[in-house]
Amino acid sequence: MKKVIVTGVSGFVGKSFTKRLLEEGITVYAVVRNGDKISDLKQYNNLIPVIANMEEYKDLHKRISRKDIDVFYHFAWGGVYDEAKKDYNLQLDNVRYSCDALKSAIEINCKKFVFAGSVNEYETKANMDKVGLKQRYTNIYGGSKLLAEIICKTIANNEGIEYSAGLSTLAYGEGNKSKMLLNIIIKKLLNNESPSLISGENKYDVIYIDDLVNAFIAIGEKGLNQKSYYVGHRKLKTFKEIMTNIRDIINPNIDLKFGERNDSIDFDYSTIDLDALYLNTGFECKTDFEESIQATADWIRTININIQSEEV
Repeated sequence: MKKVIVTGVSGFVGKSFTKRLLEEGITVYAVVRNGDKISDLKQYNNLIPVIANMEEYKDLHKRISRKDIDVFYHFAWGGVYDEAKKDYNLQLDNVRYSCDALKSAIEINCKKFVFAGSVNEYETKANMDKVGLKQRYTNIYGGSKLLAEIICKTIANNEGIEYSAGLSTLAYGEGNKSKMLLNIIIKKLLNNESPSLISGENKYDVIYIDDLVNAFIAIGEKGLNQKSYYVGHRKLKTFKEIMTNIRDIINPNIDLKFGERNDSIDFDYSTIDLDALYLNTGFECKTDFEESIQATADWIRTININIQSEEV
């Protein structure tokens, strides 16, 4: 890749991804609502800020001319945590904005469009037909991601642009100031608090930001047309094993209260092709887990984040 467009550049994943591309000398048209939020990237001469709200994605082709752009990466998505996941108006707006971004990519004559999906898409598809299962509100978010994929795949297939997607598991690392699960757990361990958790016998996965960035680079360069990839580890552990490992790294004397929370997740990883991304692109998570968790914990120590959530 030599030239790319990236939306959502002010977010945790989008900024980390953009910074890596800039460091590798790739020209990045960084689509962002507020230019001040990427001031730390303006040292790079190959950064071209494009100030636009998501409502303006349909007109991006008027701001970015046809200049042999290789890939359009769409990371922008409003409302990915807590109550915002339940807001169906917000989530459905995201679907429309994703389609607008794709249509602009086509007008700009980009060679490929890469959509940043979510592992919640798998859960939504797997659980919707299960009679008697209490559906999680996460399905509104996951279903909207899935709907965006369905429509974008259809448009891309009919209008001659390559389309690939990465459906990522939970991403963590330095720079993530959100109320995501690992931030909450790490914060409690640093404060000598015992987190209340689900029983945790189910399979689970998390991915460090460096691995996530490498995965999306691989998808942009080598991902197959019309293919959606699981972005995470090929070999999975249980939730209990992962949380115990994190505890042992940060504060081994803390008791983890497994089983104090209701386990509402009914998700079967056996339905997912965990090897597809590796087989098609050669990507595999390579970050040392202990080092990445320690680095994340060290970073959280240095900042003042008020991390609170019920989804522990």
